[in-house]
Amino acid sequence: MSSATQQAPEVLADPAQYRPGRTITEWTPQDPSFWRTTGKKVATRNLWIAVPALLVAFVVWQVWSITATNLKDVGFGFSQSQLFWLTAVPGITGGTARIFYTFLGPKIGQRRFTALSTLVLIVPLLWLGFAVQNPDTSYGTMIAIAALCGIGGANFSSSLANIGFFYPKQEKGNATGINGGLGNLGVSVVQLLTPILITSSVLAIGAGQKKADGTEIYLQNAAFVWVPVLIVLAAVAWFGQNDLKVASTPFSQQKIIFKRKHTWLMTWLYVGTFGSFIGFAAALPLLIKTTFPAYSVATYAWMGPALGALARWAGGWIADKLGGARVTILSFAGMAGSIIGVINFLPGASDSGSFYGFFFCFLAAFFFSGIGNGSTFRQIPVIFRGRHLKGLTEGTPRHAAALKQAEIESGAVTGFTAAIAAYGFFFIPAMFANFSVTGAMWGFVAFYASCVVVAWWFYARKGAEAPS
Repeated sequence: MSSATQQAPEVLADPAQYRPGRTITEWTPQDPSFWRTTGKKVATRNLWIAVPALLVAFVVWQVWSITATNLKDVGFGFSQSQLFWLTAVPGITGGTARIFYTFLGPKIGQRRFTALSTLVLIVPLLWLGFAVQNPDTSYGTMIAIAALCGIGGANFSSSLANIGFFYPKQEKGNATGINGGLGNLGVSVVQLLTPILITSSVLAIGAGQKKADGTEIYLQNAAFVWVPVLIVLAAVAWFGQNDLKVASTPFSQQKIIFKRKHTWLMTWLYVGTFGSFIGFAAALPLLIKTTFPAYSVATYAWMGPALGALARWAGGWIADKLGGARVTILSFAGMAGSIIGVINFLPGASDSGSFYGFFFCFLAAFFFSGIGNGSTFRQIPVIFRGRHLKGLTEGTPRHAAALKQAEIESGAVTGFTAAIAAYGFFFIPAMFANFSVTGAMWGFVAFYASCVVVAWWFYARKGAEAPS
């Protein structure tokens, strides 16, 4: 008896479980009949509720990348190094919290976890909104607020792990590409809108802050304006999404990924792609302000993250056509070349550099990082399915059990690699805070070279251990 024949009566017997706000106990997206009649509609609804919630979570995670550039202008006496640290700290908490969110998200469920993890972000935003109104706020307090804002970055791991369970294998790449790519746009949204929001007295709750030239801005707007948005998104998730019982996997079944060599190899590669994307996004506003002060952060900083986020979607699609490993290698070669270009356009001892050369090379680096983000996430399920199903006959009990385990491990590895890669948010601004810009850039180039070697040897060359 076919899978479709077995599952159809169960689906028809309890159609109410697929309504918004319910827990789904029977979910078989690989069954074409179920997917066509019920599954696709339910999965699509859950995806498009998850996307804006993830986007605003990225806004909270990255709000310091722009806030930090304005603090000295309104009387905060922080050094350049301290400002870079303020942009870096959310990367520590975001990466660390992602590790826990990776395993907690599927356990608790898409609906409940999205709602709760969205609602909790109100706390650091309220604290930030009040803190920036007083230039006597201590640096330690600002560090604490930045650390709490970092929790917004953790939502990425739980969101992608949860959404992946809703889709059949042939559509997982596109679904996670939409979720991750559009979620990543939150970086550009905060960098584009914050300079506009902080100039509006209409939106302000509290007093404005005077700049040296006498103009007044309202830094609290960068935080307060998102509070009602978070409340609405949390409510929509609670009443509109579903929890999947099939996704509720105990940690005992997921922890095996730490013994898998390819967990660590793909983590290395994703640190290179997403770690660069999120780290450059956090550091670029201050890099522009300190290296090319004549140019507007508000005008240029948002463009790179937007390009990288959209390229992520394209990267998954191209990887489906050409192979994930090949596209990943291309992305690292492009990133290395782009950063070498950035180095050549930086100001030197005898010249003032070229801002537009610097900026367009950075845009290229964002583009290639986005391509690599999409291709590496396409590689992970291919690698784990290939390793688990090797030598098994389709349709047998062993094949079915191996396929289920491959799905569990792919979701866990996706979340874990995203967690570790998020530390790029911390390390890249921290490197700029403690080393010369040029020295830090050459370090990135050397790392990208190591990633090319790993991707080629294990996944792309003829006879590779895990072609992907």
